[in-house]
Amino acid sequence: MSVKRHALNYLYNKAETDYQAALMSFELLFNHSAGVGEHSTKDYLDNLDEALDKLVDAKDRLDMLEVVENHFGEDN
Repeated sequence: MSVKRHALNYLYNKAETDYQAALMSFELLFNHSAGVGEHSTKDYLDNLDEALDKLVDAKDRLDMLEVVENHFGEDN
């Protein structure tokens, strides 16, 4: 496997891992928020914002990796 392929795989796997982590955060915040009562509403809202930021960033990176793959993939 080429260095280019390893690099692209790394970037894709990192973005996918971040995407799944963000989805898990939403799952916990929406459906398993037993510990929320111990925190303020501001903490809860901050956690929601952080999860959304992470999800958007990961999705954007996954989308852009398609462009990178098309431009710099093994066939180019």
